[in-house]
Amino acid sequence: MDMTVAKWRKSTRSSGNGGACVEVADNLPGVVLVRDTKDRDGGTLTFGPAAWRAFVGFAKQS
Repeated sequence: MDMTVAKWRKSTRSSGNGGACVEVADNLPGVVLVRDTKDRDGGTLTFGPAAWRAFVGFAKQS
């Protein structure tokens, strides 16, 4: 997978003060990537689209 073409966007739930920020890239076919803005080189989580939708749906209920 070529992650160099990932288009990252910050979560709308991220704070504006540089705190707990998460970025998501959902422009790649078949995967959704998630990373921590404080440690962009520290690793990336990879989800299938259905798993990501389920996670976001659950998070919205909380």
